Amino acid sequence: MSEVVIISGSPNVFSGSEQVLKFLGKLLSEKGVSITHISIKNVPLEDLFAGNFNSPAIKNITALIEKANGVIVGSPVYKGAYSGVLKALIDVLPQDVFKHTPVLPIMTGGSPSHLLAVEYTLKPVLATLKAHNLKGLYMLDEQIDKQSKNPITDNELLHRTEKQLHYFIKLINNPIEVGSAVY
Repeated sequence: MSEVVIISGSPNVFSGSEQVLKFLGKLLSEKGVSITHISIKNVPLEDLFAGNFNSPAIKNITALIEKANGVIVGSPVYKGAYSGVLKALIDVLPQDVFKHTPVLPIMTGGSPSHLLAVEYTLKPVLATLKAHNLKGLYMLDEQIDKQSKNPITDNELLHRTEKQLHYFIKLINNPIEVGSAVY
C-alpha cells in the first residue's frame, strides 16, 4: 500500500486549504492509499521558532515524510506567499527530506492575482528540499465550500484536481527510474 503524507500549512482550524486537504486525503483513502495528516497547528511552536532540528516532533515528521511514497503540501496565500508557519516547519526539516518524492503543491487564496504563488513561492522552496514537484493547484476561496463534504464547488477545478490526483497516484504507485534516481 502506498503512503502519502499531507502537510497543512494553515494556522486556521477551519480554513479552505485545510478542508481541501482533508477532502484529498479522503479521495486517496478511497483509492487504497494510506494517509497521514500533519497540521502545522500540531507542531510545537517552540520547536518551530527556536529552530529545534532535533526535537522528537520534528524527527517524527521527518521520518514520516522520508518513508512516504508521496507528499501533498497545502497552504493559504498570505501576503503573496505560503504561510510563515509552513516556512518555519520547512526550515527545520533536513535539506533533502523530499528527495525523489512526488510532491503535489496546493494553495488557496482570495484573489486570482495570487495564482502564481504556487509557481513562484511554494514550488521553489519544495524544490530546494529535492521535491519532485507536480504541476500544483491554486484554488480561489470562492471555489471552496468549507461546510461541504466535497469542498471544491467549481466543476472545472474539481476535474483538474481529480486529474492531478490521478497523475499523483500513478507516480506513487509506479515510480519511474531516471538514471540512478527513482521518482
